Amino acid sequence: MTSSTPVYVLGGHQTDFAVNASRAGDGLFELMRDAVLGALADARLEPHEIESGHVGNFVGELFTGQGQLGGMFAAIAPGFHGMPAGRHEAACASGSIAMLAATAEIECGRYDCVLVTGVELERNVPGAVAAQHLAAATWVGEEGEGAKYMWPHMFHLVGQEYERRYGLKYEHLARIAEINIANARRNPFAQTRAWNYTAASFTADDEANPVIDGMIRRQDCGQVTDGAAAVILASGRFAEAWAKRHGTSLDALPRIAGWGHRTAHLKLAPKLAASAGQPYVFPHVREAIQGAFRRAGIADVSQLDGIETHDCFTTTEYMAIDHFGITAPGESWRAVEDGTIARGGKLPVNPSGGLIGLGHPVGATGVRMVLDAARQVTGRAGDCQVEGANRFATLNIGGSATTVVSFVVQNGAS
Repeated sequence: MTSSTPVYVLGGHQTDFAVNASRAGDGLFELMRDAVLGALADARLEPHEIESGHVGNFVGELFTGQGQLGGMFAAIAPGFHGMPAGRHEAACASGSIAMLAATAEIECGRYDCVLVTGVELERNVPGAVAAQHLAAATWVGEEGEGAKYMWPHMFHLVGQEYERRYGLKYEHLARIAEINIANARRNPFAQTRAWNYTAASFTADDEANPVIDGMIRRQDCGQVTDGAAAVILASGRFAEAWAKRHGTSLDALPRIAGWGHRTAHLKLAPKLAASAGQPYVFPHVREAIQGAFRRAGIADVSQLDGIETHDCFTTTEYMAIDHFGITAPGESWRAVEDGTIARGGKLPVNPSGGLIGLGHPVGATGVRMVLDAARQVTGRAGDCQVEGANRFATLNIGGSATTVVSFVVQNGAS
């Protein structure tokens, strides 16, 4: 099935991921408010013009004790009073599930202008407590027993599976981290943009880059981040009227051209067992990506100009490289070595800095990826811009590749 109803991105905003919100006296509401108001300003819309709202959030209850986040819209602005709204949870893919719900409302004709935001507050508790809260995306009590830090352990196991099937050198993982950190230095919203590193920081040096779990070292990890992102989506009818009002055309607007969505077993081990003997470690990830390609009417990855992908750990991005088809299965190292994925390469991956460089406020990540993709294909990505970009893809993963969502975003002229 191909997408028949275009969904346009009228505007968006993200907060500064370097800010520790709780130290600044802010919480979930303030982060969400700033992203939403920023998106409205960017799209030149008023709250009463928004017909529906969606919030992506993973563990608000655990970090803050707060749920029912859809009710915060009306507190942001009186014009949101009475607007249908709800909150979506799918671990690190929460924002993308909110995006899917919003696009479905537009595609079925229920609403013409829909707001999507994602938010997470994670730095208001000690790191060990944050790690325990985030472990709720595993099958609690059924896997990862004895791991001090659950997610480094789980994605070490993913790397270990690659090592067993195809071989894996740490230098390739370190290079992925180095690329993303370098990209983040150009991003004014990035958590790590001013952090200091040495040459040894991206090596297997136990002092400069200590082991966290197995093959996962400090620089292989996505950040624990406070932040929010928001985008405003519209039907072709609404977008055309909006464009006329602002003296532009539909061709000047970014649109979501395709999507893919798959959900697999909550536990990691059954997923790995199910792919035994197959070329891809996670076939359902490949299926989600291909679903997005198919709905966008593109044949393969060669028709993309860039990718914003999930790199909660370097092993996750390593997996994404071959699952996108940039290389043959098990040969992601080739795209690392030859510079394909680097800034200025044949297919830049995470020019924003990704989760490792830009940051990872869990519920916001899927929304932020679409926002960055939309900026790229309209030449609005600033110092992160990929020259000549017309079509970008995203890949957002919840848990140990349990929930997988991919979008293709392109400019209207493509």
